[in-house]
Amino acid sequence: MTSPHTTRSRHRVTRAVGDARGVLEELRDLPLWSMDAAEAGHALTELAKLKSQVAALELRLAKHAQTEKVEAASGATSTAAWLAVATHATRRETARTMRLAEQLDTMPVVAQALARGELLLEQAEVIARAIAKLPDDLDPRIREQAQTKLVELAQHHDAKDLVVFGNRILDIVCPEVGEAAEAKALEREEREAEKVCKLTMLDDGEGRTHGRFVIPTMHAEALKKALFAHAALTHEKVTSQSLGRTFCDYILRYPADRLPQRGGVNATVVITIPLAVLEGRLAACELDTGTRISPGAARRLACEAGLIPAVLDGQAQVLDLGRTRRLFTTPQRIALGLQQNTCRSEGCDRPASTCEAHHKTRWTDGGNTDLKDGVLLCPSHHQRAHDPAYKTTYLPTGKVQFHRRT
Repeated sequence: MTSPHTTRSRHRVTRAVGDARGVLEELRDLPLWSMDAAEAGHALTELAKLKSQVAALELRLAKHAQTEKVEAASGATSTAAWLAVATHATRRETARTMRLAEQLDTMPVVAQALARGELLLEQAEVIARAIAKLPDDLDPRIREQAQTKLVELAQHHDAKDLVVFGNRILDIVCPEVGEAAEAKALEREEREAEKVCKLTMLDDGEGRTHGRFVIPTMHAEALKKALFAHAALTHEKVTSQSLGRTFCDYILRYPADRLPQRGGVNATVVITIPLAVLEGRLAACELDTGTRISPGAARRLACEAGLIPAVLDGQAQVLDLGRTRRLFTTPQRIALGLQQNTCRSEGCDRPASTCEAHHKTRWTDGGNTDLKDGVLLCPSHHQRAHDPAYKTTYLPTGKVQFHRRT
């Protein structure tokens, strides 16, 4: 079947789009009963690559339409506005499309990977945002290395993981530049966040209270962990500004030993502090949730209740106990959380604080209770790991796959 517009189109791209629509039209009502599970899975993965290639072509065309001022004929205020009317999409969505089209026009490595079907559109957007945030005066060669590395990481990590890698990409490709630049940027962000810190609450008279707050992300990460364990928090209302600051103090000073435990670890925030920071040098630090903070903030928080400093290269805790005990210790659970962040089952993103430590080699089969033999799994996947109906496979990426035995 051939699209009725194909014969009138001069450009090969337009003809190809018409032909593709014609082929898909032929498949619209085609029964799928003869396709087995393996082929269905393969078709879905190939379709994901096709969607990426179509998205890449759409972005190229959108950028070209902007250059050609496609909106001029209709009097629309912008290409995004014209596209919203022409496709019945929201202006927010078309603005997002145009923004990404402009970004990828300057990021050939990312654009080409998307066009080859090697990236999902969601991954490409994350990478584009990360590259766009790099310093303007950065060496173009380092910028290209950052693109290449993030595209490489995307082959084994989803968009959520890429956000973390993107925020630290200079540390990966050029540590001598990235470390100091990141520390300065984080300190600037933290100063600005403290200026707007506030909390407001409103009783609607129907037994419900609505609230809104603005607090630094560093405090928000601690809040998320505390709220996960507790259903409600109460405070006296003074002013929004003073209450906001009091709220932050409460979060940081809440006694860790009063928080409920899951998998042997309190709902505490762990700060990974390079030894260089404690010696007064400039380097960014990291919470176990993945959020990066300035060295000054880390030094202030290192002694707070509910926060555990994990000093790299330190000898404060013995983490590998081998066969001396069956259950993982609290220090070991903390270390596993720092290393693994989430449930390691492929496709599961339950946070480490809700997971349980599992032996890759069962303790009863001679496995050791140490870090290299430990993997974090959420309760559901931990149960599956012990279910004889499933085969457990440990992948080189650190993820875990489960397959039902036949």
